[in-house]
Amino acid sequence: MNLHEQLKQRHANNRPIRVGLIGAGRFGTMYLAQARNTPGVQIVAIADINLDRAHEALRLAEWPAEETTTDVDEAVHTGKAALVADADELFTDGIDVIVEATGNPIVGIAHAVKAIEQRQHVVMVTVEADPLAGPALRARADQAGVVYTLAYGDQPAVIWELVDWARTSGFEVVCAGKGAKFLPHYHKMTPDNVWENWEYPKELTDSGQLNPRMYTAFRDGTKAAIEMASVANATGLIPSDDGLTFTPGSQEEIASVCRPKADGGVLAHTGSVDVMSSVTRDGEWIEHNTQEGVFVVVKATNRYVADCLKDFPGCSTPDGRYGALYRPYHFIGLEVNISVANAALRHVATGTPVGFHGDVVACAKRALTAGETLDGEGGYTVWGKLVSARKSVTDNALPVAMAHHVTLKHDIAEDGIVSWDDIVIDESLRQALELRRETVGVSADAAPVSGE
Repeated sequence: MNLHEQLKQRHANNRPIRVGLIGAGRFGTMYLAQARNTPGVQIVAIADINLDRAHEALRLAEWPAEETTTDVDEAVHTGKAALVADADELFTDGIDVIVEATGNPIVGIAHAVKAIEQRQHVVMVTVEADPLAGPALRARADQAGVVYTLAYGDQPAVIWELVDWARTSGFEVVCAGKGAKFLPHYHKMTPDNVWENWEYPKELTDSGQLNPRMYTAFRDGTKAAIEMASVANATGLIPSDDGLTFTPGSQEEIASVCRPKADGGVLAHTGSVDVMSSVTRDGEWIEHNTQEGVFVVVKATNRYVADCLKDFPGCSTPDGRYGALYRPYHFIGLEVNISVANAALRHVATGTPVGFHGDVVACAKRALTAGETLDGEGGYTVWGKLVSARKSVTDNALPVAMAHHVTLKHDIAEDGIVSWDDIVIDESLRQALELRRETVGVSADAAPVSGE
């Protein structure tokens, strides 16, 4: 029985999957707009510290006002949706699945821990939390008998699906990745100059509707690194210690670009992750670029398979040794019910960490001075660089998700990686530190995490 049929059966039996959404931003609003169209799914509660934003999300989703309440218990029994400011109200027996969409990795970890303790499945939309502590959260979820999963519709889960397809089909996975607009100077981008590097009209960027920090992280390489670390940990693929290449190329060039250097590509090794740029190094848009898409590159298992791949010239190298499968679009929050249904009905994830293989470390955007305060993703001080987990642990590197509101003890050269020894530990981050240590402990190369 497929997912939709199972959901229809749950609806007919008056046993819907009961969902709590934390965070009513863009992703949460997209999910709410679809949730009412899906039989067998009930949005019990929406939590957001900004209740006005939650009300606006429901308005945009065309949610009838009479179908809302402020009481979670009432919502469980009536089918209404409760709007609350305190997410703790959602950790109750009346909710089966928590969709965590705050975008704050430290808060996201705290919510996931509470949900798992309540034996609720967790759909982690806040992908920033996943490279930091996803392996530990998955281990805790397994122990509790619930699912911790990436959010389908976001690129990491969609990439994971392509990797699973390739391996199930008998292919060796050479590379998994995505497209993004990138130029080398983007690593130095700040909220002050972010709109110089986007294509939005000035009326929109001046309107206050777009968060400049968020869009800085989208373009300075941090978000791409976070997403690909999440893919690495969910697939066992190992990132290069030199970071993502952001090599320019078209859809037809994916297999040629994302193969090992020894065979004419850009990868340091096979079995890796990477991101391709949708513009040339001169900033010109590439025809048939990979801007919104995701892909997996596979290697032919023998000569016959290579000849078969050559029958598809738009996706393979000329000799057929490598081929790429490409998905051009993803619908983000509109697709997240795939994760909700898989977790609740099949008890399976749409991507979940299988180990600690990739990490995103804080790299200085400029020369930093002792006494300065780091301001995290999308800020003025650091960007996130993807490296292997082994390098991160060996170098005692500071995860970019922990580079928020911490003070430097030492000067850091431009482009230098910040280490745990370079910062004053923020005592309010104890829970995140605990989960981080558990994450490092998942790795065979485990070493103690600093911050005692």
